[in-house]
Amino acid sequence: MIKIPYEQIIDKIKKEADISEDDINLKIDQKMKQLSGLISKEGAAHIVANELGIKLFDSFSGKLQIKNIVPGLRNVGTVGKVSKTYELREFTTNDRQGKVASFVMGDETGTIRVVMWGSQAENINNIKEGTITKITGSYVKENNGFNELHLNERSKLILNPEGETVNVVKESIAKRKTINQLTENDNDIEILATIVQAFEPRFFEVCPQCSKRAKPEENSFICPEHNKVEPDYSYVLNLIVDDGTDTMRTVFFRESMEKILNSNKEKILQYRENMEKFEEIKTELLGNIIKIGGRVKKNLFFDRLEFVANDVTLNPNPEEEIKRLDEEVKKAENN
Repeated sequence: MIKIPYEQIIDKIKKEADISEDDINLKIDQKMKQLSGLISKEGAAHIVANELGIKLFDSFSGKLQIKNIVPGLRNVGTVGKVSKTYELREFTTNDRQGKVASFVMGDETGTIRVVMWGSQAENINNIKEGTITKITGSYVKENNGFNELHLNERSKLILNPEGETVNVVKESIAKRKTINQLTENDNDIEILATIVQAFEPRFFEVCPQCSKRAKPEENSFICPEHNKVEPDYSYVLNLIVDDGTDTMRTVFFRESMEKILNSNKEKILQYRENMEKFEEIKTELLGNIIKIGGRVKKNLFFDRLEFVANDVTLNPNPEEEIKRLDEEVKKAENN
C-alpha cells in the first residue's frame, strides 16, 4: 500500500488547484465531518484531491527527493551521494543462484538504503563513498521500520551522471534520550548505555533472495514470495542495557549485531553449530558502554517496550559526550 505523507498531499493540492492551505484544510475538515469521523485526515485529503481532479501519484514521477520516498512506490527515480557500502553476497534457491549487495546514499533531505539484486549487485564493485548515483525504475519496501530502494534487472543505476550534483547530504541526526524518557513508536532515537546482560544469539531461516522469513514445510522451506528455497540464515542478538535511569532490552538484527560483535557472517554462523563458543563473547560484552541509534517498539507478546538498533557505536568518544553534556546544561540554564 502506498503511504503518501499528509504534507505532500497538501503541497500537491496547493500547486495544482491554486487555493490556499486554509481553504484546503477547511475542505478536509468538512469531508471528515461529512463521513462522521470514519476516515482519517489523510484519507479525507485523498478524496478532496480527487474531487478537485488532482492525481496525487503524478507527483512521484521524475526525480524524487529522498525525504519523499515512501513504501509502496514503484518506478522511482532519485539522485544521491553514496555514504556507505556493503559487501556483495551470493545465494542459492531451489532453482537458481543470485547475488545481492547494498549501499546507503543521501541528498540534502535525508538518506536511504539501496538494495541491488542480480546483475545489479555487481555494481557494488564500482561504488565508493562519495560517488554520485542516479537511480531510475526502482521500487520501495519497508524493512524493520526503515524505507529501502530496491533495484532489479529493469532498474537503472548510473554512476557519476552528467549534470547531477549533490553538494550536501543531510545525515539523520538522532535525538538523544534517556531510557526512562522513551515512549512507544519513538523513532530516530539515540541512547548511551552500559551492557548489563547478554543473551545467546538466535538464528532463523530466511529466503536468500528477499531475506523474508522462510517457513518449514515438510522437508523444505517456503518463502511467501519465492516458494521453495534453500534457506540462508539470519540472526539476532538481545542485550539488556542500563543508562542509570532505567534498563531496556535492545534488539540487534544482522548488521547491527555484526557491528556490536565486531564480527562477520561467517564467524557468527559458527555459533549456530557450537553455542558454547559464544559464552566468552557474552562475558566480554558486559560492562561496555555503547551508543545505539534506532527506534522503540512495543513487544505485544511480553507487553513491554524494546529498542531496535539500526546503528551502534562502540567505545563512544568521551570528549564528544562531555561536549554534549555541557551543551545540555547550558540549554537548561537558558530555559
